[in-house]
Amino acid sequence: MSKGKKNVDLSALSTEQKAAYFERKLASYMGFAAKAGKIASGTNTCIFTMAKGKARLLIIADDMAENSKEKLIFAARQNEVEYRVFGHADDLAHYTGRYGAGAFCVTDDNFAEVIAQTIDDTSK
Repeated sequence: MSKGKKNVDLSALSTEQKAAYFERKLASYMGFAAKAGKIASGTNTCIFTMAKGKARLLIIADDMAENSKEKLIFAARQNEVEYRVFGHADDLAHYTGRYGAGAFCVTDDNFAEVIAQTIDDTSK
């Protein structure tokens, strides 16, 4: 028996199955990043993290208030931080164990890269 990653044939999956597959991947990556201490959460904390130059990726929940979204997007653009508007605050908070937040900053390059790629793949 071989050990390691399973190869998933995405072309054989339905749209719903693909969405569930990428959601599980995103939950895993965000959970790992949170346990490693590489995620900051909350609007103001993310703005300060970006201002310090530590943020690599900003994830904004789609169901956040428009005013908060605009404030975060402005800060991300001003500090040249890549960002994604994705998912629901409750789901993202559940992935990280940080409830009550709708904004999450990833501070590690590798986690930021795989999380952004997974979010992009989910949106396809």
